[in-house]
Amino acid sequence: MAKNVTFLSTVLMLLLHDYVSSEDGDIRSSCRTAPTDLVFILDGSWSVGPENFEIVKRWLVNITSNFNIGPKFIQVGVVQYSDYPVLEIPLGFHDSNENLVRGMEYIQYLGGNTQTGKAIQFALDHLFAKSSRFLTKIAVVLTDGKSQDDVKEVAAEARKNRITLFAIGVGSETEEDELRAIANKPSSTYVFYVEDYIAISRIREVIKQKLCEESVCPTRIPVASRDEKGFDILLGLGVKKKVKKRIQIPFTNAKAYEVTSRIDLSELTRNVFPEGLPPSYVFVSTQRFKVRKTWDLWRILSLDGRPQIAVTIHGEDKTLSFTTTSLVNDTQVVTFTAPRVKILFDEGWHQIRLLVTEADVTLYIDDQEIEVKPLHPVLGIYISGVTQIGKYLGKEENVQFDVQKVRIYCDPEQNNRETACEIPGFNGEVGQNHSHSYWH
Repeated sequence: MAKNVTFLSTVLMLLLHDYVSSEDGDIRSSCRTAPTDLVFILDGSWSVGPENFEIVKRWLVNITSNFNIGPKFIQVGVVQYSDYPVLEIPLGFHDSNENLVRGMEYIQYLGGNTQTGKAIQFALDHLFAKSSRFLTKIAVVLTDGKSQDDVKEVAAEARKNRITLFAIGVGSETEEDELRAIANKPSSTYVFYVEDYIAISRIREVIKQKLCEESVCPTRIPVASRDEKGFDILLGLGVKKKVKKRIQIPFTNAKAYEVTSRIDLSELTRNVFPEGLPPSYVFVSTQRFKVRKTWDLWRILSLDGRPQIAVTIHGEDKTLSFTTTSLVNDTQVVTFTAPRVKILFDEGWHQIRLLVTEADVTLYIDDQEIEVKPLHPVLGIYISGVTQIGKYLGKEENVQFDVQKVRIYCDPEQNNRETACEIPGFNGEVGQNHSHSYWH
């Protein structure tokens, strides 16, 4: 009996730890807590059928099952439509995940024609317009056929009201132009297509990630011809005001900052990552250094100074480590020891890229894959502490180094688009040695 009580106590503590720190009462911020009004607009026309509609309901439950439901967190509404829209679940009606799931399970299939435009207008008028919360507003439109009314104008009106629209088409009867007219741009981010209802389970995790990006990554970074959701950490730390000297990187158009030991690049985490980080993201930095000690290129500290996330450079043994949160041990550290990590220590410009997913983290240096390390499931981060770059391990002492960029991209696919063009000698060809040693 005592063993069972101990086990249950341990499980309960782990679950509670995901919400509140016992030391500072701070809520762990993540996708599951980010304040969002999220409305699902579900096709309930004859072409869907009762069996497929049950699949949609299970899909809905799976997507929302990890959310923190409540007035301070996420509120979910559901509209079902056919000839006319029906308000199945009003925004804010349920105050817990259990009640929300129960409400979704009670939804009864309508049957009828496909009036998608009316449904979007209904969500705009009867859900979003009645919400007084100034936060992220998202609508996910699921349809399996061409709408019998106009969607273009009402979708444009919704976007004008700062509602982000996703469009999911199921089956061969959907029209790509109509899905594009409904959704935000770029279509590659906001439009999804699957061949049948059984296949929607395949996009469940992708939809979760995209919803997360919308709620925790409100800012955009101009990259090439598109804007990427993410965080420009240098900008967030006020580098333009704090660092006076700029450097032209040889043989490139890139400019960098000369960070001296007198410059403190720190900021409250809530000002840099107000809703935390998504479960998957890409960390990218470009820098050069002479430091031979161990230092944190980037770190997020809790209020009591504990590292929650960090990219640490070990000068003594020429390795690199990544720290993140952990459901198992609160934090976890993985170290990259592959021989090619040593190239970072040649005093030349190099790009470090970390592709972080829920299963593992992959290190790239100068656009070449170096090593993959597994990860335990992570927790959200506490945003009551500070975010810093260029600090010696375990100290507030500043590191002298040059830095061109430190960014996080919320879309893990950006890993496939990112290049190391700011590195001298980089020509985009995988497998070549891109390192050149330049120092001013």
